[in-house]
Amino acid sequence: MLTVILVARNHGQLPSYVLAGAVGSTIGVFLLDLVCRKGGEAGLKRLVKPRLLGYLKQRMEKHAAMVVIITCLAPPPFPFGAAIAVASALQYSRSRLLALVLVTRAVRYSLIGWAAIYFGRRILRIADSTEFLWFMGGFIAFCVIGSVASIIQWVRVGNSKVGAREAAS
Repeated sequence: MLTVILVARNHGQLPSYVLAGAVGSTIGVFLLDLVCRKGGEAGLKRLVKPRLLGYLKQRMEKHAAMVVIITCLAPPPFPFGAAIAVASALQYSRSRLLALVLVTRAVRYSLIGWAAIYFGRRILRIADSTEFLWFMGGFIAFCVIGSVASIIQWVRVGNSKVGAREAAS
């Protein structure tokens, strides 16, 4: 959404926004790759749901490059992070992975930018509307409340596991 608004307001900066987005995404993938490559397949079991892991592993073994390309181009909630984690843990070539991410993210951000240029005035009108601001405020509040609830639940589960271990000792 940020790319859309930035490009809609300043068409001439599209190449800069595409480059910044693609490089930023590639740096994030590199950091994820460092962790997942070291953890290997055993470490993946803690990050990815078993059903999704099995599906991605099967696809990666036969079509790793295509899986990476599709996940880089697809919008959320497509499991981009999970696919990258699986590719790294299964030791897919780091240089190929980073090159694919850089190129396909640049393509994705370029397409988003061109759409923003084409639909720019309408997008800006919506983004500047009071309704949109209220919607975004509500959405942000929903995300914050959901995050706090998740953290509270996570801490409770962690404390109950610690208590169970102490009782077993």
